[in-house]
Amino acid sequence: MSVTINDVAKHAGVSMKTVSRVINNESSVRQSTYDKVMASVKALNYRPNNSARSLAGTRSYTIGFIYDNPNAYYVIDMQNGLLSQCRENNYELLIHPCNHQADDLEEELTHLINHSRVAGLVLTPPFSEMPKVSRMLEKMALPYVRIISGLEKGKQAASCIFVNDHEAAYNITQHLIDLGHKQIGFLCGGEEHRSSSERLNGYLAALSDNHVKTSKQWVVEGEYSFDSGVKGAKKLLGRKKKPTAIFASNDEMAAGALFAARLMGISIPDELSIVGFEDSPFSRQTWPKLTTAHQPNQVIAQQAANLLISKIQGQSCEQLEEGNMIRSFSPELVVRDSTGCAPK
Repeated sequence: MSVTINDVAKHAGVSMKTVSRVINNESSVRQSTYDKVMASVKALNYRPNNSARSLAGTRSYTIGFIYDNPNAYYVIDMQNGLLSQCRENNYELLIHPCNHQADDLEEELTHLINHSRVAGLVLTPPFSEMPKVSRMLEKMALPYVRIISGLEKGKQAASCIFVNDHEAAYNITQHLIDLGHKQIGFLCGGEEHRSSSERLNGYLAALSDNHVKTSKQWVVEGEYSFDSGVKGAKKLLGRKKKPTAIFASNDEMAAGALFAARLMGISIPDELSIVGFEDSPFSRQTWPKLTTAHQPNQVIAQQAANLLISKIQGQSCEQLEEGNMIRSFSPELVVRDSTGCAPK
């Protein structure tokens, strides 16, 4: 026989209304009461019926995750991070892929929100970087959280989880410079992604701070894909003055650059060092394994879910700040076998 809210109330020695307030994460519940009720929930293995909860009132217990990202590993990490926090807070997760370039994007999102009755949305790039999406959600008074590259100030920052790609790219470039490299090529990701410019600027800043001469010929435009990495590396390595190191904007591109170098008979890392970004499975499946920057996507997603649920529950910006929630992440350098000292 299934456990009911009445069973939990009797077990905890409180009213059904108090159990409901705890399950609904209402801020007015005392910590001691919350702990007592949650102990009974755990002891009885009680599982709230979210559909019934939503139908019982005007409040929804579903958050949405929309994405348009070809990197399956990134999407899976995000889903897993969001799911873990939804389960912990008795929320459901609605996952919805859509095309950010679609002419009817706003119409699609409006239909999704109204039809599914989501309580809020987590936005990842490129949606988190599209002002028209933020404006639409604000007009609908729907809580949202943006996972975005860079650091911001002001009103918009209260709805953001930041990834400091600039600092991470600076550290990767510094690693190459410390190994003696001065001719460092850079493979850019898609220009529509804010992370591309943040990583490029971090690379340029490190070169400047170390008085390493920069040149436009070392920067190649591209996309976040294996094929783009192959094409970009061939372009750099086909020049008379070749780089001794290549910084690819993500691991998929770096794997492509490594493939291109192999085809050209270039030894890694003896003749050429290659680095990526994000620490995706690509970085560990190549030979040699790639030096990269570890981006904790699941943890980032967990924090985004926590921030969104707090916003849904009506916490103010001041309360969110007092909660000491981690809102900024800087991917950390992971040194593997694809980098070595610059050739003499």
